[in-house]
Amino acid sequence: MVDSAEIPTLQERGAVDTDQDGTISTPEAARYAQQQCTALAQAAPLTVEGKPVAWRTTSSSYTLAPGSAGLPTSRLTCKLSAPATLTKAARIHFADTFRDDRIGWHEITAAAEGVRIDRSPVPTRSVSDQLRHYPGDLLTSPLDVRSATLQVRPGTGSTTARLPEPPTAGPFTKALSHLTARFNSLAGARHLSLGVGLLAILLAVILGAGHAALPGHGKTVMAAYIAGRRGRTRDALLVGATVTLTHTGGVLILGLLLSASAALAGESLLAYLGAASGLLVTAIGIGLLRSAWRPHHAHHGHGHGHGHGQGDGHGDVRFGKAGLIGLGLSGGLVPSPSALVVLLGAIALGRTIFGACLVLAYGLGMAATLTAAGLTLVRLQAMLDRTTLARKADRLGRLTPVATAALVIVVGLGLALRGLNGAL
Repeated sequence: MVDSAEIPTLQERGAVDTDQDGTISTPEAARYAQQQCTALAQAAPLTVEGKPVAWRTTSSSYTLAPGSAGLPTSRLTCKLSAPATLTKAARIHFADTFRDDRIGWHEITAAAEGVRIDRSPVPTRSVSDQLRHYPGDLLTSPLDVRSATLQVRPGTGSTTARLPEPPTAGPFTKALSHLTARFNSLAGARHLSLGVGLLAILLAVILGAGHAALPGHGKTVMAAYIAGRRGRTRDALLVGATVTLTHTGGVLILGLLLSASAALAGESLLAYLGAASGLLVTAIGIGLLRSAWRPHHAHHGHGHGHGHGQGDGHGDVRFGKAGLIGLGLSGGLVPSPSALVVLLGAIALGRTIFGACLVLAYGLGMAATLTAAGLTLVRLQAMLDRTTLARKADRLGRLTPVATAALVIVVGLGLALRGLNGAL
């Protein structure tokens, strides 16, 4: 079974709707299902004791279901058989390479009838109810099982592995999911009134703010940067503005590219952008580290309030701005998948301008959260500077800037590796 979300379903529509009349007929769906199941059988090698066994397609189907923002999702179901005679214990190996460029949930189950499974790394029952109900935390930790080796023999009964239960979503994530569902229904409404449109824009701002409050988006990096650079209020505002512009522009450009080309894999593009964001954060950290190791100015050894402030204010003004803009770019470089879906749904309904307004509102919500986080950090830093603890910590000299730079580098490398791991 292959469950495709809104974006890949929209991209493959041209291949299904062969007469290009805007609707997918039953014969078109059946023809596409047969073609794809044949390709799936060829991309799912099966061996018994090292000998290849050929799959045969017994039935196939392709169906659409309502999705988010007025866009459908699709489900490809292929029933395959591969006859083989087992007279003794044997090892069976299965691999799934169908659409292996797609990032997402990959699951394998193994159940037996008339054969005993002695050893299996996969469960007998699907943890996602055959791709119908995905467990919580899907976006951050999707199951990715693409091969399995079983030890079987003639007989009955089986011994199978139990996969650990995926983490369940917390109350904040559940609330966001509920708001997202409501937002998608408004954005994809066939009849759009002024009130519905304004409510959708308001929800877009709220969802953007909530999305930015989740782990990621450079909040840790921003905290380290402001702590190491003695950030100011305008620094936090600059980061927020850059996040808004970057995220809005990225969603618009990527949305137009995905709607124009079926060859682009949206999941892979997002993963590569995540890697690029991580590399950008790493570059910021390296710049901070170089700045921290520069020789101190002659006045650096004077009183903390005067000497240190001037050293940071005049020594690295240009790099400071570049670093802040870089922070904003890294925070908004990876477009939100939900914002992409909303834009593509609006384009499909002929409401491109309305979709762009929703994306802008989403970016403003993200910027509001990140700016508020930055302003809070600036105020906390100012309060800390007036305490005895801060005066004692100042004796450590350059240790704090070096430590924060190292933290930025570590976070950046982690983001880059996670993005590359998802893309490759």
